[in-house]
Amino acid sequence: MEKIIVSACLLGDECRYDGLSKPNPKVISLSSKYEFVKVCPECLGGLGTPRIPAEGKGDKVINSNGEDVTEFFVEGAKRALEIARKNGCRKAILKARSPSCGKGLVYDGTFTRKLTDGNVVFADMAIKNNILVFTEDEIESL
Repeated sequence: MEKIIVSACLLGDECRYDGLSKPNPKVISLSSKYEFVKVCPECLGGLGTPRIPAEGKGDKVINSNGEDVTEFFVEGAKRALEIARKNGCRKAILKARSPSCGKGLVYDGTFTRKLTDGNVVFADMAIKNNILVFTEDEIESL
């Protein structure tokens, strides 16, 4: 069975910034087709749960207190990528609009819920390393 990287929050792990999860029934239903390798890049990077909300702003990740938390996101993305490589994952289902996993449309860094085109830290790193990235909103394309 093919292994696929999946954002842990989409599978029910309470690892989001608010201490909650976002289980997605459509993603979970794919467990008969794929072996899930779940990751939370933010936790892997050393951020606790719950944590201060963060958004990408240019090449930085800033939390809502104005603190630069980029290093945590980059470290977590590197660790998640290593897990993907060790498991031979060529695909990923990542949490849409997340500051580490968002792909396509992401929050713009103003904390006003405004979306902008782009990819954030782990999604960008995975794509650059030839992993096909989908969000939970795109799994029909999988």
